[in-house]
Amino acid sequence: MAEAPKTQLRVGRLTKAHGLKGAIKLELYTDDPERRFTPGAEFSLQVPKESPWHGKHLVLRELRWYNGHPVGFFEGVDDRTAAETLIKAILWVDQSDDEAGEPDAWYDHQLIGLAVVRDGERIGEVVHVDHLPAQDLLIVKASGREVMVPFVSAIVPEVDVEAGTLTVTPPAGLFEEIVEIEADAAAEAPAEADDATAPAEAASVGDEPAVDQPAADEPRD
Repeated sequence: MAEAPKTQLRVGRLTKAHGLKGAIKLELYTDDPERRFTPGAEFSLQVPKESPWHGKHLVLRELRWYNGHPVGFFEGVDDRTAAETLIKAILWVDQSDDEAGEPDAWYDHQLIGLAVVRDGERIGEVVHVDHLPAQDLLIVKASGREVMVPFVSAIVPEVDVEAGTLTVTPPAGLFEEIVEIEADAAAEAPAEADDATAPAEAASVGDEPAVDQPAADEPRD
C-alpha cells in the first residue's frame, strides 16, 4: 500500500545573496525558526521549472543572525554565484503527524472551498491559493469570475475553518467591478427590449392607411 503524501508547511523564502561564501538572507514564514531551521533540516523548493534547482531539495548547514536578519548556509551552495540561483525560492518542510500546527497558519486544502464573507454576506468561494514570492494570493470565484485577493491580515482578518468561512475587508474596487457589471447588465436588459420593439411600432403607425382622406386622384362628390 502506497504511503500517503506528507502535508507540507511553507516556512521561508530566500531573498538575497549575503557575502561571497554562499550565504542567503531569509524571510521567515514560521513563528518557530529554532525548530524549523536546525542544522540538517531539509527543505523542498518551490522554484520555476527552468531553475537548476527544480525538483531538488536543500539541506541547511547553519542559520545565523546578522543585524536581526536570518541568514542561511546550505549544503552545495558554496559561493555567491550558486546563492543567486536560489533567490526567490520558497522553502517547504514536511509536517510530522504528531506536531501541532502553528497559529495563523493554514494549508491550501483548508482554505480551498471556504465561503468568502464580506459585511456578513457570502460573496464567493476560495478555489485556489497561489504562493508568490512577494505574498500569497487567494483566488476567489465570485459571480462567475475569479478575483485575486492578497492573503494579508489587513484584507483577510479572519479565517474560521470550522465554520467554513473566510472574512474579507477588501479595498474599494476589488469586488465592486463585478457588482457594477451585474447591475449595469440588469439595467440595460429592459432598455434593449424596448429598443427592439420600437421600430416595429413605428412601422405600424407609419404604414396605417388614412381612411378619412381620399386619394389625390379619387373623384370628389
